[in-house]
Amino acid sequence: MRLQLSFFVIVSSASVYAELLGGTQVFSGLTIGIPTVFSGLTLLVTTRIDGGGYKLPMHIALGASVLGNMLYALAYRAQFLYLILIGRMVTGVGFISFMYSKRYCSDPRIVGVRRRTTLASWLVVGQGLGFTAGPFLGGALFKMGLKNRVFNGLTSPGWIMAIVFVLAWAASAVMFEEVPRRMTGSQDHAIELSPTTSSSHPVQPTPTLRSLGWQQWGVIACMCWYAMTCFFILGAWEANLPIFTATPVAEGGSGMGYSPYNAGNFLALGGLVTLPFLLLNVRFARRFQDRTILAFGSSLGTIGLLLTLILIKTHHVTFGSLIVCWVLIALGFNLASTCTLSLLSKQLPDAWNGRVSIAIQYSNYTGRVTGAVLGGAGVKIGMARYIGLQLGVVGVGLVMYLTLWKSLKAKTG
Repeated sequence: MRLQLSFFVIVSSASVYAELLGGTQVFSGLTIGIPTVFSGLTLLVTTRIDGGGYKLPMHIALGASVLGNMLYALAYRAQFLYLILIGRMVTGVGFISFMYSKRYCSDPRIVGVRRRTTLASWLVVGQGLGFTAGPFLGGALFKMGLKNRVFNGLTSPGWIMAIVFVLAWAASAVMFEEVPRRMTGSQDHAIELSPTTSSSHPVQPTPTLRSLGWQQWGVIACMCWYAMTCFFILGAWEANLPIFTATPVAEGGSGMGYSPYNAGNFLALGGLVTLPFLLLNVRFARRFQDRTILAFGSSLGTIGLLLTLILIKTHHVTFGSLIVCWVLIALGFNLASTCTLSLLSKQLPDAWNGRVSIAIQYSNYTGRVTGAVLGGAGVKIGMARYIGLQLGVVGVGLVMYLTLWKSLKAKTG
């Protein structure tokens, strides 16, 4: 949750912060999305030195999160626009924890096949809490508007998150226990290399990349595409809504005249409505196949996108209509994101858990950074084009999904 909180706490006020220091709306979108680029680069190093464990990357991530949030907060005092970006880059190193938390929840040394979707669903509940509390906290701090040049409505999110990560660092140093280096004997390590593989057959030696058939490669590509799609659309909306709701109709916006405080509350309200449904998903995820949850979630999100396009074309954007669209999109694509890693981890050998986690996380990162930049530029390029591009991305995923329907079958749980 704290990672999501750190990612989203700046969303409601990032555009104001950037513009105050001489930046543009596109720059504000870049500050939201840029951490994922540096997180991805850092993973190239940490995955080579972590020895399959979690303690070393955890300390790297927490230290970077403290420093990055402090640098973000100091940009106002220094009156240096690019210190915002530098701070977010350093914070991005801390976001390697996104990958490690996912890898932990699918690590065959501690988690069986039939528990992975459930644990992924819990991760998404934390994700929902973060993108609910983050914009609300950021907007509330902006509204307080403390006039101090060091601690004020724009810099306080950075200072507060730095304190949160210091406390988390101290707690983790005391409480965290490293995973065992070898498999425990109690887990179910059966793998599914194809829909026809029977659990009664002996497990075959770990296959090489060359031994995978086109269907297995198709499943990998499909899950990576959906992982990218979910965070591309969520990231675009989170970056765009504060701008769209603040911009007059004549300039391509909604004409709602929202301040960062109003926009933060709007984003948080959508997240709050989704939380009960995400909790229900934890309860019932074990009863449904991952491919079914994926289809249901992406369908909900697509309905939200289509409704938004209709509202924009007919000029009927209101608080009520827009919040319905945001809830459908937030709920749908958060639900869909629970299945990508868990499904792929069930389709491929346990020994590939690290590779699978990296593939999905890089896809998530690609979606986050490109979505945030698109969201920042959404009003400028035209909201109809902005929504149309998202529908196109979903459409590609739909073609892949329908083509690979039979190959996407995996154990429930």
